[in-house]
Amino acid sequence: MPDTNETLALHGGPPLRAKNNPWPQWPQHGAAERQALADVLESGEWWYGARVRQFEKEFTTFQGADHCVSCTSGTIAIEVCLQALGIRPGDEVIVPAYTFVGTATPVLRLGATPVFVDVDATWNMDPDLLEQATTERTKAIIPVHFGGLIADMDRINAFASSHGLKVIEDACHAWGSQRDGQGAGTLGDCGVFSFQASKNITAGEGGAIVTQDKDLAVQCRSIINSGRVEGEEWYLHHTAGTNARLTEFAGAFLNCQLSRMQTHTDLRTKNATRLDTALADIEGLTPQPKDERITQRAYHLYCLQFDPETFGCTRARFIEAVEAEGLPIGPGYLRPVHQQPAFDGVSDVTCPNAENLCNTSALWLRHTILLGSDADMDDIIAIIKKIKALVAELR
Repeated sequence: MPDTNETLALHGGPPLRAKNNPWPQWPQHGAAERQALADVLESGEWWYGARVRQFEKEFTTFQGADHCVSCTSGTIAIEVCLQALGIRPGDEVIVPAYTFVGTATPVLRLGATPVFVDVDATWNMDPDLLEQATTERTKAIIPVHFGGLIADMDRINAFASSHGLKVIEDACHAWGSQRDGQGAGTLGDCGVFSFQASKNITAGEGGAIVTQDKDLAVQCRSIINSGRVEGEEWYLHHTAGTNARLTEFAGAFLNCQLSRMQTHTDLRTKNATRLDTALADIEGLTPQPKDERITQRAYHLYCLQFDPETFGCTRARFIEAVEAEGLPIGPGYLRPVHQQPAFDGVSDVTCPNAENLCNTSALWLRHTILLGSDADMDDIIAIIKKIKALVAELR
């Protein structure tokens, strides 16, 4: 514990983390990516071919799925799954209130209605609230594996099965996450992933759908490829599809990124486990809970819940102090999805846990921080302990 006579950097003291000591940067790439892109360039084969299919095959294996269909984003992946599963205008789809807006906007774009439910202490959809959110119009549930922590799929699947509902896993934070050895995205009817620039595996943009259902995979591929069906006449279009195909550049890049994914996942897990142990005893900070059924955890975010009254200052002051000491940290979403302007007139629910996370208590450390060294983790722990010891300066 730092000497309490020290001064916070926010008030003129020396920061614990020097500016010339940068944190791990993102995205990361190397010679393999450069060569792969050059190979695509020189081949003249830039469009939706062998490299995309190679990535789909490799990602299928990585997630333990039977089928993978790539596309241009995680948001588009959700829209494609909803369409393939028959979601139509007038239908309802249950969505957690604490997530990126792209979990819910595809529901609106198909003319259906998102029905928002609150999250529980895991930051994931609260299964206890599904019954009251379900009507005769409900057709699907989209649980989100927030921060890489898989939602309670046992209860969600049981509820869905008993009510005849489809389950689309938003696994856009959960590449490599496993529950009882089974990969995220394979626990429901289908699952979606994102490869956007901030994500743990990235080509700048991109997405994927995984499923164990061959017919569903065929339908999803048809939708992302303008309604075509493989092996049939090129200008024969079976459904109202779209153009959501990946390029060969993206496929080649993602193949390289995937090759280092397990190493990165193991390092993030090691460092997150160390932070959990070191920070758990600091009053006013609660790491996102663990679940013993999670046999591998992808950390897109390292999440802490902040209690201003117990810690001794507001979240805003805490963030200000932490960043002055040299650690980038943030509050995440500043409003839950149901309070976004895009959903004005759609939802009038109250979701107190999601609202509390947005307004008062959520803290995010990005996954890149977890790619740091033991010394980097020492700095994170020292910075937070210093602020706790000197919290009186922040009142």
